[in-house]
Amino acid sequence: MRTRIRRGGAALAALLTLLWVAACGLEAGSAVPLRVTPAGIQPIPALDGVRITVGSKDFTEQSVLGYLIEFALTAAGAQVRDLTNIVGSNSLRDAQVRGQVDIAYDYTGTGWINYLGNESPVPGSQPQFEAVRDADLAAHGMIWAAMAPMNNTYAMVTSARTAEETGVRTLSQYANLVNSDPGAAATCVGTEFNVRQDGFPGMAAKYGIDTGKVNKQIVQDAIVYQATADARQCRFGSVAATDGRIPALDLRLLEDDRSFFPQYNAALVMREDFAKAHPQVVEVLAPISRLLTNETITGLNRQVDVDGREPEHVAREWMAAQGFITIP
Repeated sequence: MRTRIRRGGAALAALLTLLWVAACGLEAGSAVPLRVTPAGIQPIPALDGVRITVGSKDFTEQSVLGYLIEFALTAAGAQVRDLTNIVGSNSLRDAQVRGQVDIAYDYTGTGWINYLGNESPVPGSQPQFEAVRDADLAAHGMIWAAMAPMNNTYAMVTSARTAEETGVRTLSQYANLVNSDPGAAATCVGTEFNVRQDGFPGMAAKYGIDTGKVNKQIVQDAIVYQATADARQCRFGSVAATDGRIPALDLRLLEDDRSFFPQYNAALVMREDFAKAHPQVVEVLAPISRLLTNETITGLNRQVDVDGREPEHVAREWMAAQGFITIP
C-alpha cells in the first residue's frame, strides 16, 4: 500500500531495472542483492540448484518480505532470482498466475476482495485465511500457506494533537465529526484507498459518512503520514497499519469500532504445481512467518522509511539476528 523512492544512483538503477523487466514481460530477474550463508536454515538437497523466482509489490513492507524469502531460500540451496518491486497487486498476481513469479508474500484481504471478487470480508484472521486459501485453490490453483500474525490492514489515523483537540478516537467519532463539522475533519486519502471498496467508499457506507460533506484531498500514499502529523493540510489520513512512520510521527490509529476493514495477514502464495514440486519451501519459510508480528514488521518498515536504510540490508540483518542465516 505504500511506495518508497530510492535515492541517487540506486533510484536510477531501480528505474532501469523496472523498465527492462517490463519490456521482458516480467520474465527476467536479477540475482539476490546480498550474500548469505546457512545457519539455522541449512542446505536442503531437494532444493539444491532449484530455480525459484521471488516477487513482491512496490512498497517498503513488500520489499522486506520479498528479501526474507530470497535469503531463506538461498541459504537452503536454491538458485533464487529477484523479481521484487512489481508495480501493483494485480501485476504481481498476473506474474504468479503466468508462472513468471514462483512465490511471494501477499495479503489475505487482497486475495479475498481483489483477486476473488468478494465484497464482504470474513471476520477474523484465521477464518479469512482459510476462506481465501480454499477459494483461490479451487478457482485458480493457487496455494496460500504459512500465514503470519502481522495484519497490514487499512486504517485511519490522526495526530496526537488532533486527537486531543477533537476527542476523536474511533471511526464512529470521526464520522460524526465529518457530518457535523467537515472543516474540522479535513482528510487526506491515498489514491487507491479513495476508490477501493475496502477503502473510503466502503468505510463511508459502513459508518454513515455523508460523502457530500467530506473535506477530502486525494494524495500519494507517502504524503499522507507527514501531512496528517503536521495537521495543516489534513487532520486525518488513510494509512497501512504496519507502516513504520505511524509510531515515528506519533500518529494515533482510530479504532475500527464497527469492524469494517478486512484482515490483511501476510501469507505465502504460490502456484499449486510449484508447491507440490517443492514442499520444502514452506517448511523453510514457515518459522519466519511465525515471527512476523505487527510490532516486528513495523520496526523493519521504520528502518527503511524513517531511518533511510535499504530494505535488503534490513531484511538480511533481521534474518541473521534471528539465527536463520549468517552474513559472510
